[in-house]
This record gives sequence, C-alpha cells and structure tokens, in this order.
Amino acid sequence: MTPDDALAFGRTFSEFIDEVRRLAPAGPSSLITRLTEHLGTPPNELPVVASPFPLYQHANLQAALDAYLARPGRSYDLVGAAGPGRDHFSFTDVLAASGNRGMFEIGTADYTSVPVGIDAEKACVSFGIYLVSDGDHRYVVCMRLTEGRGQPGCGLDVLAPSTDLARAFLAEIQDLVREHNLFRGQVISFEKHEFGPGVGPLKFHRRPHIDAADVILPPGTLDLVHRQVLGVADHRDRLLAAGHHLKRGVLLFGPPGTGKTHTVRHLMGRLPDATIVVLTGLGLGAVREACAMARQLTPALVVLEDVDLVAEERMPGGQQNPLLFQVLNEMDGIAGDADVTFLLTTNRVDLIEPALAQRPGRVDLAVEVPHPDDDGRRRLLDLYGRNLKLTGAEADEIVAATAGATASLFSELARRAELLAATSGEASAGAAQARAALAELTASQSALSQAKPAPGRPPAPRAFG
Repeated sequence: MTPDDALAFGRTFSEFIDEVRRLAPAGPSSLITRLTEHLGTPPNELPVVASPFPLYQHANLQAALDAYLARPGRSYDLVGAAGPGRDHFSFTDVLAASGNRGMFEIGTADYTSVPVGIDAEKACVSFGIYLVSDGDHRYVVCMRLTEGRGQPGCGLDVLAPSTDLARAFLAEIQDLVREHNLFRGQVISFEKHEFGPGVGPLKFHRRPHIDAADVILPPGTLDLVHRQVLGVADHRDRLLAAGHHLKRGVLLFGPPGTGKTHTVRHLMGRLPDATIVVLTGLGLGAVREACAMARQLTPALVVLEDVDLVAEERMPGGQQNPLLFQVLNEMDGIAGDADVTFLLTTNRVDLIEPALAQRPGRVDLAVEVPHPDDDGRRRLLDLYGRNLKLTGAEADEIVAATAGATASLFSELARRAELLAATSGEASAGAAQARAALAELTASQSALSQAKPAPGRPPAPRAFG
C-alpha cells in the first residue's frame, strides 16, 4: 500500500465513521447508560488508567482477574461492546464514540482460547467490560487484546472514581499475576515459531528426563555441576541462614556435539519444580522477558544456549554490543536471595566477553565439556550402541577409530548401522555395519571440513579427527 493509498483509506474510513455517527440515534448509547448506572457518574468524566501486558501473559492476566473477583465481598457483571470497527479503537475511543449518537451499544463479551501448556488451554476474554463492585468501590475494567507499537498484546483499562483507586486495583492485579501464574514449574522458551503449543514468542515444552548415567563427561565434572546447580537448591535454607546468596551462573563450554545441551536437558529433569526458561538463537534477544519471568517464578533455571551469539564485547564495525549489556544488566538485577540459576553454553568460549565469563556473581563455575577420551568413547558406544552385536575386540576397534569424536557421532553411528542392517535384510547390526557407518560419517565430515568457509567466517570445527 502506497502512502497515497493509506491517506485515501483514512479519508474513506473517517467519512464512514461520520456517517455512522450521523445515522446513530441521539443520546448516549445503552453502553454508556449501563456504565453510568454502575459508576454513579458518566464514564466520559473519569480518566482511563491503562496497564499493558505482552500477549503471552494473556492467560495469566485472566487468571489474576478471576482470582481478584473470586475474593469475598466482590461481585461483577461482564458485558461487551457491539459496533463497527471496535477493534481499531482504544477503550477511551470506545467511550468517546458511545456518547451522543453513540456508535457502540451493549453486547456480549468476546472470548479466545489461549495455550497455557502442553495440551492445555484457557478460555480468556479478548474484549469484555467488567462492572466490578468491591465494597463501596465501583470499577469498570476493560480487558482487551491490543496492538501496541505494531506488536500484539493484551491489557486492562480501568475506570474508577479516582486514579489512585485505579492504580491500587492494578497493583493488586499485578500481585495476583505473580501468585497465580500458569507458567510456574513449566519448561518454556522464547523463540519464533509457527507450530506447536505456544502464544506469541513463547513456546511450551515437555520436561526431559535423562539419567545421570547417560551423561558422559570427564570424571567428576557432572558432580561439580550438580553441586553448583542442584546443591544450592537442596540447601537453600542453610545458605541463606549463613548469609550466602542463591543466584548462580554456570558456563558449559567446548566443541559442538560434546554433550553440553544433553547436560542441560539432564539438569532440567533433576529440577522438577523449577520454572525453566530457554533462550537460544534469535530468542536471546528476549533476555529481559526471560529474567523478569524468572524473578516471578522462582525456583527458576534460565538457559542461554550459544551465548557467544550475544556475548561478544564488540559487534562487526567496532560498535558496542547492546545485547551483551542487556544480559549483564539482567543477571545483575536478580536478587542474591532469589533461587535462580543461569546456565550458559557456548562452542566459542574465546569470544565471550570477560565481564560475563570471568566475574563471580555472573558466572561462578566454568566447566569444559571436551571431546571424550577412550573411556568416555567406550561408554558412549555402550550407551548408544547397546543393540549392536559387537565383541570386546570389535568395540575396542571402534573406540580406537573414533579418537576426537563427539558424543553426537556415536548416536548417529548406531542409528546408521541399524539402518544399514535393516536395508540389507540383516536381523541385527554388528561390526560390519558399524564400520560401514563410521566410514560414511568420516567421509561426510571430511568433505565438509574441506569445503571453503564463507568469507569472514572461520572454518567449521570438525566433529572428530
């Protein structure tokens, strides 16, 4: 649409509204009459106090309002507003347009179904006007979906005898959003998505369950991570009584495919009551929203995967990285007595700004997740290749041939060997298929490593030697 088209549309729409107003009956609409009866004064004479929320908080806002209205001594009626183009107006505009020759009349409230978890939804008001009585106080509360700065959202618009009463009402709603938050104890991520359970940039996930025996790390490494992440949670009362903080940060670094994400998923399962907030890729830009949620929903684990994407001090061209400072500010903004863990992963620890990686209080523990040694590779082969028919000597051969390999290679090796056996009609996969699968993987990785890297980018690290 060109600017001239937009201007023409605006003129046509304005003319349409003027014509609707001309044809509308004289006098206030039934909506204004009902609100006046409830408030005891015309609503146009009262200020509207607005409280916007991001779209993903819609269900929590509804839960908070339901909890408010359910308390003793409170009652309400819920009505809607019927009229042309209502969704293009603010609540203030709806009231103004419902005065003399009113455009909007009493209608029914609109509802929408909002995801609140895996296989779970909540019916929420998308446009509705609550006529609230709380003792001697009267409120008009409009819950509606909004388009703030081009971004979909939701919010409450409150009419009350004074702005102080309206703000007190909204402050109680904010407290109830925290108290009745439907995200508590869930695993969520901030990311762009088109499919799966979620709302706006927020997506819900099932909590993974991975046994410690299935996490193959150098001896003592997992115990160290457990003590920092799980131990603080288990002994929070003792630590607080001794004057120590609970907030902690752990950085897992090492080459791609060595098991960092696998370790993260294991820790998620070991914190069954914690709220897990995952940021990765472009979702790292939502660190402010993630940390705000973590503050409200402790105990919480905030996962920043591939944190090197935002943790370089300088961006191309020498400019300072605003996302890095956002991450630092948010980590610093978590109170010391808040049971919040920051779990960071990176393939490129050399790119991490020291202000993040080398400062206790932000990152208290940095753990390398290296390529597995001989013993580690044998355990990986036993884990992923448990259905392979291998003698001890054949297993030793595979282990020796995979020096420098990552954990992910063994998962794919076992899968490919099983597929080779299936396509050739073999009852089970054995050494022949394992050797063939390893040869294919080695050839594929060799071709990738020899490919010319994109200009300005280093060559991709090899998964194995």
